[in-house]
Amino acid sequence: MVNTNLGCDFPCEDVEHNWTIPKIDLDPEKVKIVVVSEAPPLDEKDYYYSHESFFQSTTCTAFGDAGYSLQNFEELVEKGIYFTTAIKCPKKNYNVKAQTLKNCSMILEKELSQFPNVSVIMCMGDFAIKCINYITKKRNGKRVIPQGSTYKLRSNDYIMDSILYVPSYTQTGPSFNIEKSKRNMIAEDIRKAMKYAKIS
Repeated sequence: MVNTNLGCDFPCEDVEHNWTIPKIDLDPEKVKIVVVSEAPPLDEKDYYYSHESFFQSTTCTAFGDAGYSLQNFEELVEKGIYFTTAIKCPKKNYNVKAQTLKNCSMILEKELSQFPNVSVIMCMGDFAIKCINYITKKRNGKRVIPQGSTYKLRSNDYIMDSILYVPSYTQTGPSFNIEKSKRNMIAEDIRKAMKYAKIS
């Protein structure tokens, strides 16, 4: 079981205080890719590890777009892919404050530290990119992903401590099925991550 020692007592005002974090039975040493999307849904039944949830559905579609035929979401977990969110409570509005992201980045940092063999971290959306940058700046003194528009940043490789950081778009929001150009870019980014992590 992972994440059993994580908790939160930050008084963030722009989120619903409904703590949502993966608690699943897996071997942390087998995790090769971490996919960090933006925020959990208001209804926990739509979250990654709820059976046939909305997050599972769009994520499987995204991997299908990338050329990976799946029977179910569990196959991705079995391949060594771990899914989480940058912020740990559902957001009240479209955006959250920088302090909320900083707070959640501290939790995310502890969460990621459980996986010693990660080779790729996919940052699915702006919240994920910002949280990961808070973590790498705290650890190494600089952002791993520079500032800029995601569609421009995607063309470069960002590697720190042998980990490839992939800036992309969120694959869990309702816009995933609307914006075909972003959907195509997500598929390209998944292929890039899987190739680097040597997962077939």
